[in-house]
Amino acid sequence: MPRHLKVTGRRRRAAMITALALVATGVLLKDREPAPAVRVPEAATIGTPALYVDPQGAAATYVRRLERAGRRADAAIIRRIADRPAATWFTDSAPGYADRARRLVVAATQAGRMPVLALYYIPQRDCSNHSRGGASSAEAYKRWVSALTLAMRNTRALVILEPDAVAHTVRGCLKGKAAQQRLALLSWAVATLRTQPGVRVYLDAGNPGWVPAARIAPALRSAGAMRAHGLALNVANFQTTTDNLGYGNELSRLLGGRHFVVDTSRNGAGPLRRGSAERRWCNPPGRRLGAAPTMSTGHPLVDAYLWVKRPGESDGACGAGAPRAGQWYPAYAFALAR
Repeated sequence: MPRHLKVTGRRRRAAMITALALVATGVLLKDREPAPAVRVPEAATIGTPALYVDPQGAAATYVRRLERAGRRADAAIIRRIADRPAATWFTDSAPGYADRARRLVVAATQAGRMPVLALYYIPQRDCSNHSRGGASSAEAYKRWVSALTLAMRNTRALVILEPDAVAHTVRGCLKGKAAQQRLALLSWAVATLRTQPGVRVYLDAGNPGWVPAARIAPALRSAGAMRAHGLALNVANFQTTTDNLGYGNELSRLLGGRHFVVDTSRNGAGPLRRGSAERRWCNPPGRRLGAAPTMSTGHPLVDAYLWVKRPGESDGACGAGAPRAGQWYPAYAFALAR
């Protein structure tokens, strides 16, 4: 039987903390009234929840288009992507972003499932590469994170926080005071998201082919890793699950037993071993879908295998016909799913 989600004293205190953060950062939302109770099926309140499949994802939308065109065989191939749970990315402050997040988490909660949100809006994002952009300032970023935190009130969600942000900083994208400010901003974001008891926060830690664990671990500490529920590995990359387990275990030893999640979305054939550095990560040929997303991994430190990077969405405008980062790329989707 469904029942109303109870708000405990701890949740009331968390809500007050979030409200203070919103006032401090000047967030103004149309929805200022107390959130209505969200009906949560009993199955969602205990045990390991199933992950949520967003019916509005690009792959699902493309499947419907193929079926309307009578291309049922092609639709069946893309369903190998569309029918799997994948993260929903939040990458800008276009009007309605917080409402979109609210609709997502409420729909997932009512279905008794766990949504995955990737937050990707850090200032100076992606070192001016294919996914350049992000907030215009630290204060703008704080307002954005605060609004999304409030949108997730009284629900459950798994958040992947800022893919590449720490690794890029360690590799020198930012230096000196600017680097320190980024790590402090990430730490603030972790603390703010954690004011919602149902939100699990995983700070991005790169992948085993990028920055050695011993080198990135101190920066992860400064970025709030010890407050986060864990680390996120291999986001939008192709490193094997086996290699990620080794990397995650090493990071865990260096960071007080942190748990981690692994992005398995496109690592079924492992990484491309030849070609330019960009070609190895930007829509590389010959890759395959990886293990299906699950929160039952059988590994004591691995909280989930996830599809964080949505298969079939481009890494960037690299190569003939490739659209800009984050756009649906049908040819690549078919190559991954066949």
